[in-house]
Amino acid sequence: MANKKAPIDFQALLDEVNSDFPVYQALDQDGKVVNEDLIPDLSDDELVELMTKMVWSRVLDQRSTALNRQGRLGFFAPTAGQEASQLASAFAFDKEDVLLPGYRDVPQLVQHGLPLTQAFLWSRGHVAGNLYPEELKALPPQIIIGAQYVQAAGVALGLKKRNKKNVVFTYTGDGGSSQGDFYEAINFAGAYHANAVFYIQNNGFAISTPREKQTAAKTLAQKAVAAGIPGIQVDGMDPLAVYTVSKMARDWAISGKGPVLIETLTYRYGPHTLSGDDPTRYRSKEMDGEWQKKDPLIRFRNYLVEKGLWSEEKEEQVIEQTKEEIKEAIAEADKVPKQKVSDFLKNMFEESPQTIKEQIAIYEAKESK
Repeated sequence: MANKKAPIDFQALLDEVNSDFPVYQALDQDGKVVNEDLIPDLSDDELVELMTKMVWSRVLDQRSTALNRQGRLGFFAPTAGQEASQLASAFAFDKEDVLLPGYRDVPQLVQHGLPLTQAFLWSRGHVAGNLYPEELKALPPQIIIGAQYVQAAGVALGLKKRNKKNVVFTYTGDGGSSQGDFYEAINFAGAYHANAVFYIQNNGFAISTPREKQTAAKTLAQKAVAAGIPGIQVDGMDPLAVYTVSKMARDWAISGKGPVLIETLTYRYGPHTLSGDDPTRYRSKEMDGEWQKKDPLIRFRNYLVEKGLWSEEKEEQVIEQTKEEIKEAIAEADKVPKQKVSDFLKNMFEESPQTIKEQIAIYEAKESK
């Protein structure tokens, strides 16, 4: 008996889902233009400003690492390699847009308006690091993986209901896209056509777990399909492509069409955090070397030098200015009084119950000695 042809071809269905997610790129790894359509309409001054922010971020990463090792900082998640993914995306948003960062997104937060001193205090676990200026449209970095996505969905719906022509933009990593919060957020925001742009910064590893072991999906961008929203992959080492895609996504969201999910293909050159992770145990020198060739600073530097907008002298000037800014900020952080146990107790309730008042009195007595 001849085999009857199956009425449904599951492999064809799978191939169709996997076929529509190209990686958008404007500059190749040498800084040469490969797609004119993705070159943004930025002035020369704006291009220089973006490069300045990216160099600033690289220096911040280096100095924060040194401060951590000196015991002067605290928690730190390295950002080197992700400057285009972080700073070029944030460059596409307005100060009135609301940023909900993860713990690796301190550079965007500072550029959005958080004083660097407070960023350092946050890294030290000091409550003063969470006391934001009223005009800063942001929440403190979320430590719970992916939780900022759920918060972003709620804030985005609030913006929509108030007819605000602003958006929420939020970030998680490839590991965050495996969390339940991730899908709940994009599904909720999609259902209500809320004003949000969601980023997955796919740096290849959730701590040590490779991205390909987290999901059978060929891309993380295609997870948007289940929520009924646009999903797109972009070269996360290419600042111009990241900016263009981000700007277009913002325009889409504020027009009432709903959220966008953007997967940036990027890489972190350092460990997951400086709290004991050793990337040499799960990444090869060959892999690191290949991604070093794609360095977003080298790529953008080459592009700007070719246009006569950047030089070694200018970059050195930015580096020295950033080092001085960091020196001043950490000195200010050092002046902030250290927290006491009685302070933690006082912060627990707006009005302390009697049991807490008794504990406060006990600790204040100890602390006064």
